[in-house]
Amino acid sequence: MSYFNESVCIDYFKKLLSVDSTTGMNREIEKTVSSLLDELDIPHYQTHKGGVIADLGGEGNDLCITAHLDDIGLMVRKINSDGTLNVCPVGGLYPFYCLTENVRVHSFDGSVHTGSVCRTVGSVHVTEDELRKVMSDFRSNICVVLDEDVHSEEDVRALGIETGDYIGLDPRFEYVNCYLKSRFVDDKACAAAVLALIKAIKENGFVPRRHVYVYFAVYEEIGHGTTFLPDGVKDIIAVDIAPTGPDQTSDERKVSIFAKDSRFPYNKELTDELRRTAIDSGVDFAVDIFTPHYGSDGDGSVLAGYDIRHAAIGPGTLNSHGYERTHISGLKNTFDLLWNYII
Repeated sequence: MSYFNESVCIDYFKKLLSVDSTTGMNREIEKTVSSLLDELDIPHYQTHKGGVIADLGGEGNDLCITAHLDDIGLMVRKINSDGTLNVCPVGGLYPFYCLTENVRVHSFDGSVHTGSVCRTVGSVHVTEDELRKVMSDFRSNICVVLDEDVHSEEDVRALGIETGDYIGLDPRFEYVNCYLKSRFVDDKACAAAVLALIKAIKENGFVPRRHVYVYFAVYEEIGHGTTFLPDGVKDIIAVDIAPTGPDQTSDERKVSIFAKDSRFPYNKELTDELRRTAIDSGVDFAVDIFTPHYGSDGDGSVLAGYDIRHAAIGPGTLNSHGYERTHISGLKNTFDLLWNYII
């Protein structure tokens, strides 16, 4: 029997998507998750650095499950003389993944202004040669155009916008034939599945077979999300996307158990425990390796010096760091693997 509730998971995902949380801009998403945990009467606290840690109870052999709330996005690097914004990426965002996307600029004073990511010269009808040039980085021929009547640096500054302001991308969520299409499936879809897990445990009166923390981290996209852990944690399981591709075994309908990423192998004993759990409980899974550009929050905990075993799992996901897609079955299998491992 599966306790996965599709509508609950989708609802949590939409609530998380409704809050811009480019890495470093984390307080509002922390408040959102804290409110959801309050509704479930789950003990939790916000860390000083950033992140929310929930305590699901249980006794001994402490386990931390982590999913991250931060998104890749942009930051204002410079205000151009024509009133456009020169921007730089926050996290692993590339120009071709966000060109023409709608955005929200979050100013220091709390105001929010909309705009879009454009080529600096944006019409093939008048600048065909320019548009054929490669978008090598954000410094050359990419800018953010504001939905405001601005034509100079002074006009933009009068709106309260300055260098260092965060920019969130429009997630553009759709749910079609059981496929979730959206930005930030990495990792808000996984965080939603974990929240659905917490809700199912609470509402059905279960207690984990070991002491379980859930860490909703906010700095994963830049590499130091879970470099702090609660005292006593012995194991960490990161829940993150499993990118699909020509050399991958991951499938959008399955949960992947990670054997290795671009940093190093995951702990074999813990990985084997998850694999055995999947087999014994009938969870549809794949084992996969992610190179050359992948890391999880579990890696960060190991590199921080914690004496832990680390593993990672997650739903197969198409188009990582862009407009991503996964299937509800992939989230269900991720939920079911966690459920059967801890309950």
